[in-house]
Amino acid sequence: MKISFLIVTKDRPNDLRLTLNKLKLLINTTLHEVLIFVDGCIITEAIIPDFNWVNWTISKQSISASPARNALYKKAKGEIFIGLDDDAHPISENFIENIEKTFSENPKLGIIAFQEIRGLFMSDKEALKHSKSGKNYYTNDFVGCGFAVNRTVYMATNGFPLWVDIYGEEPAVSMEVLDLGYDILYNYNVKVNHRVDVEKRKKQKRNYFRFERQFKNTIRFYLIYYPKPIFKIAKLLFHNFKKYGIKDWKYFKSFIIVFLTTFFKLPYILSYRKPVKQSTIVKKETIKSISY
Repeated sequence: MKISFLIVTKDRPNDLRLTLNKLKLLINTTLHEVLIFVDGCIITEAIIPDFNWVNWTISKQSISASPARNALYKKAKGEIFIGLDDDAHPISENFIENIEKTFSENPKLGIIAFQEIRGLFMSDKEALKHSKSGKNYYTNDFVGCGFAVNRTVYMATNGFPLWVDIYGEEPAVSMEVLDLGYDILYNYNVKVNHRVDVEKRKKQKRNYFRFERQFKNTIRFYLIYYPKPIFKIAKLLFHNFKKYGIKDWKYFKSFIIVFLTTFFKLPYILSYRKPVKQSTIVKKETIKSISY
């Protein structure tokens, strides 16, 4: 098996159906497999009979995105893992060939970050009009809606972290890949359409759920990977309190919840502690950040 396409899904059966119909036109099932993890979603189970060429994993209870990915990726058999969101699909020409070629030309490449084109479009051709061009570059992260990872490299890491529920799993995998001495490449030529309503998201000015999860997981990220995390955590606490906590009651409430749960769950968090090399931290903090 050359390629494994891997998707975690919840409560978006119509989006998933569209993504799978797009993938069906792209893949050769003798060389490529598609694995789906249904994260506690009965309505999504209804579409399973329509896609008998997909390998389905069903969890009756939701375990959240990162643990679901952790479980799903253990089942994949491909030499290359391609991760997609259930509302994202490939739109660039020679999609698979470009990924395989990029890995074959770069033996120290661990992850390819795809170009994410956000929006709802009438066609893939229309979506491509909104794509960007440029020189591919090495970066320090990837976007979960579209990326490829070398199987051997991924298996050498701890995989998608169990200490993250959602919003923050990609930086953890990126850190471990960089610490192993592999690179992450942003490739303009490998493109996915992330089918999100951009205008609707702009109107959602405050996302308290996302704030709380990202804040919590960033603290855990420093505790787990940084040899000396105290300064980074103190700076993070000050920044979030000043920017959010003192201006909005709900943000303040989330700030306190994160602070207290981190304190009481500290033994659990530290059980995953695996400090990386200082050179890895320097590389992560100095290399060009990914373009969104």
